[in-house]
Amino acid sequence: MFKNLIVPIDGSDLSFKSLKKVAQLAKANGAKITLVYVSDPLPPIAYADSTMGVPFSDAQHKKACESFAKKILKKSIEKIGNGLTVDVRHVFNVNLFEGIIEAAKKAKGDVIVMASHKNTGLKGMLLGSETHAVIVHSTLPVLVLA
Repeated sequence: MFKNLIVPIDGSDLSFKSLKKVAQLAKANGAKITLVYVSDPLPPIAYADSTMGVPFSDAQHKKACESFAKKILKKSIEKIGNGLTVDVRHVFNVNLFEGIIEAAKKAKGDVIVMASHKNTGLKGMLLGSETHAVIVHSTLPVLVLA
């Protein structure tokens, strides 16, 4: 059914816990897993190039993001375990949902598998939901793990 599962991860406990279900789904379908980590290309104002922040260049920010993404992706691969084909993608995009969709297109995925933080009510309205944004904007099916 599915041949390439696109799995956005953010380093949270929820995203790591969802990898067990992702591995089961991949095994059942003989599918490859493509892990996606999205970084914001803009340095936070706390250390941006400015007179108000600590000097930290865009290049330094990018290097820090690459290092952090590498750690998260490595830990995710360890959680998935052996016996599955796993690809990794680190993309830079100001909007998380756009980065996920961009990576899914480039990886030629056929489904995006996401964990939901289950923000409902006022909290959900105020904080929004990246999962919801991916569902609304993606042309690929989105499988939400509860």
